[in-house]
Amino acid sequence: MASTIEVRGAADFHVHLRQGTLSSLVTPHVRAGGFSLAYVMPNLKPPITTTDMALRYKKDLIAIDPHVEYLMTLYLSPDLTPDEIRKAKKAGIIGVKSYPRGVTTNSEGGIESYEVYYPVFEAMEQEGLVLNLHGEVPSDANTNTCVLNAEEYFLPHLVSLHERFPKLRIVLEHATTRAAVEAVKSLGDTVACTITAHHLALTVDDWAGQSFHFCKPVAKYPSDRRALQDVIRQGHPRFFLGSDSAPHLVSAKSTATPGQGCAAGVYTSPVLLPLVAHLLDSFGALDKLQGFVADHGRRFYASPDTGSVRVRLYRGKSTIASVLRLGTDEVAPFWAGKELQFRIDD
Repeated sequence: MASTIEVRGAADFHVHLRQGTLSSLVTPHVRAGGFSLAYVMPNLKPPITTTDMALRYKKDLIAIDPHVEYLMTLYLSPDLTPDEIRKAKKAGIIGVKSYPRGVTTNSEGGIESYEVYYPVFEAMEQEGLVLNLHGEVPSDANTNTCVLNAEEYFLPHLVSLHERFPKLRIVLEHATTRAAVEAVKSLGDTVACTITAHHLALTVDDWAGQSFHFCKPVAKYPSDRRALQDVIRQGHPRFFLGSDSAPHLVSAKSTATPGQGCAAGVYTSPVLLPLVAHLLDSFGALDKLQGFVADHGRRFYASPDTGSVRVRLYRGKSTIASVLRLGTDEVAPFWAGKELQFRIDD
């Protein structure tokens, strides 16, 4: 059993870096967690709906930590036009993120129907931008839809979009179910899927009553977790890491009221590479680490690694911090206080 592992060009293809002082706290954790590329989500307040907004946001992130490659995205909204897509392509914007209305953090401006966006998708297909899908539908008692089946009910939309735009690269984000894994595997090479670290660890029992494990989409059944683990163990090239690392202040995670639940999000960035190694090792997939955290995603996004950023992991116990602070802001990483079996060489 190797005592060290070298990972080349680790890339997180789904991360939330927020804004303001919280961004100053969490952005350096991308590199601290072993990653040199961050695919940045656009659900800020207000959301990143134009190329100019994305470029300003990227400038802010570079000012915080210039040693990470930031790939920027736009928020799918009525403000987005085919002309804006063409402008975004010229400016180096990589993708467009779709959020169904109201299903997750800052998704109040999310979409309700895809057909109206077909001209935008056609422009994306022509220009080579990626469509990133938050794969859930809103809860609806009339259709028996809730957080446990919202992803499975979304999958026909994924299939329909792929059939309508077969050359459009589509990523189903943060899959949580066996049904999602099988759906992506059944589709063409232009459809891929991200898997988070925390969904490789959690099931519904772990977040019921535990606010720091609560995220959207929620973790599902043990059989679903096993399906995520199995597809990584298989080394499937269209499944790769997108952490969905979503920081919230401790006060927002730990507090709920009768009228307002706790914030949805799990924060993994500070320990991401050792955490993923720990998890893959636990289900016999450590030999797939390089592909899962780097090669598969970079290949799909046509973002090759130059080979200049290498991180060495040591097999040895490390304890995750209980809380991370900057000024008065506090965030708690996933599995706070727990021991991992890997650590990054300092």
